Amino acid sequence: MSATSDTPTPGPGLLGASTRRKRVNRLMEVLATAATGLAVAVLALVVGTVVVKGVSAINLDFLTDTPAPFGLPGGGIANSIVGTFMLVLVASVIAVPIGILIGIHASEFARPRVSYAVRFALDILAGVPTIITGIFIFGLLVVGHQQSGYDGSIALAIVMLPIVARSAQEVLGLVPNSLREAAQALGIARWRMVARIVVPSAASGLITGAVLGVARVAGETAPLLFTSSIVSNSVSWNPAQALASIPVTIFTLSESNSPQDHTRAWGAALVLIVAVLILSVSARSLHERSRRKLRG
Repeated sequence: MSATSDTPTPGPGLLGASTRRKRVNRLMEVLATAATGLAVAVLALVVGTVVVKGVSAINLDFLTDTPAPFGLPGGGIANSIVGTFMLVLVASVIAVPIGILIGIHASEFARPRVSYAVRFALDILAGVPTIITGIFIFGLLVVGHQQSGYDGSIALAIVMLPIVARSAQEVLGLVPNSLREAAQALGIARWRMVARIVVPSAASGLITGAVLGVARVAGETAPLLFTSSIVSNSVSWNPAQALASIPVTIFTLSESNSPQDHTRAWGAALVLIVAVLILSVSARSLHERSRRKLRG
């Protein structure tokens, strides 16, 4: 008997099932492509709208002048740019070291159950609405006192912390175990191995997580409304005072009845989008560099 005659011939049922699978697979590909296109279209629509409505407000005076006195048109957002920088800087000083240490402990020293519990807690904290964080800090630090930049920075640090910690966990998990095993075979203490081998190997990824955290909180409005929104029009670098911020400025200008204020709000939104875009592109570049380094 020939080999050809031993080969089973697909029946109608098998051919029909194969055809259905191909059709369903094609349908899912089309739906996924359509969903991706929709997401990109929404992003393009949002960014395009901000650019079209805000570009007319962008000039040197808008970026370097302080707001005009209350009730008068014009002015810039220099105080908001400086205030946002100081708020995010102080929040980063608080959240980045603590977040990286949490990630190192959960990834390198904690038992699996403890590591899972830490990861679960961080995921829950990342999902808490930021307005709840603002109310919490308001009740804890602001009630009975004046608003300050420190209060706003602590609220932003709470929002930033789980992002930095979870990113650190994921990046440290990409470090090859062969490096750890080689260090332990040489008799190097575990803490020294982590400090001199594991962390330097994942340095780019850790920086990426920090930059992502900064980009995440740079546009937060809700926590700052409760902690650092009663401000003057002057430029202040002192976080002991309430500091202006671009998100709160956008919110305030958008509530005005003046069309000029609405244009300034769009301009401030454009400045914020550009800043976040730069941070996001930098984080993506560092992330790709870290992946190539750890896998290559």
